[in-house]
Amino acid sequence: MSTTMDAKVREAVGSSERPEPVGPLGSSLIFTHRALLKIKHVPEQLFDVTMFPILFTLMFTYIFGGAIAGSTGEYLEYLAPGILVQTVVMITMYTAMTINNDIKKGVFDRIRSLPVWRPSLMVGALLGDTLRYTMASVVILVVTMLIGYRPPGGLVGVVAAVLLLLVFCFSVSWVWTLLGMKLRSPESVMGVSMMVLFPLTFLSNVFVPIETMPDWLQPAVENNPVSILVDAVRSLMVGDPHGGSIVTVLVISGVFVAVFGPLTMRAYSRRS
Repeated sequence: MSTTMDAKVREAVGSSERPEPVGPLGSSLIFTHRALLKIKHVPEQLFDVTMFPILFTLMFTYIFGGAIAGSTGEYLEYLAPGILVQTVVMITMYTAMTINNDIKKGVFDRIRSLPVWRPSLMVGALLGDTLRYTMASVVILVVTMLIGYRPPGGLVGVVAAVLLLLVFCFSVSWVWTLLGMKLRSPESVMGVSMMVLFPLTFLSNVFVPIETMPDWLQPAVENNPVSILVDAVRSLMVGDPHGGSIVTVLVISGVFVAVFGPLTMRAYSRRS
């Protein structure tokens, strides 16, 4: 009788060997796939990477272009790289909102109980968001080209500019992951994120040259990380790369990851 019961138990639970645990890369890619599935099942999430960029591009080109540069065509040459940076940097805040929503719904704690590499949840979410940034970049480039923009740097310059932008936004997203775990609600995340991002993106050289601003304001705008990023992206897209700006962006990105990556993982671990 006992032998029969043992056989039935083994049959029920299975007799195959336990599979090997997933490694860091594999678990990170699984959570990246999860982020993409969320977009698939809730496609309205893509509103911020489609309609938002289109509205900003058309609004600033046709409403302010004539007043700022004399014609929309001339202004578009200056605006296109800037609006690309401004749009993609602005949507990085949705990383914090995604993490905060997972925490609020209890999904976060259930995922943390799995026997996987601990940072994989964060890395996977950020990689998924990087796809959103890529989609937003493509939307901006397509719209600006449809209304007349032709990047002097050609395809190579555009690809290099987008890659640099993605590196910067990936690093900034680590700031928002920490914010998403510390704040109590998606609404507070949105409020704090906008309070930080609006001054950074509008007090920059995205829309107008720095030399047209008041003397007392120019030093702050010149040292704004977004302005440095715009300079680097603009130089790549016009085919005249500025090595200093590009290196500075890479250094800033490395600092963001080095500082906020460990802080995020520390906060993540302390939630147990």
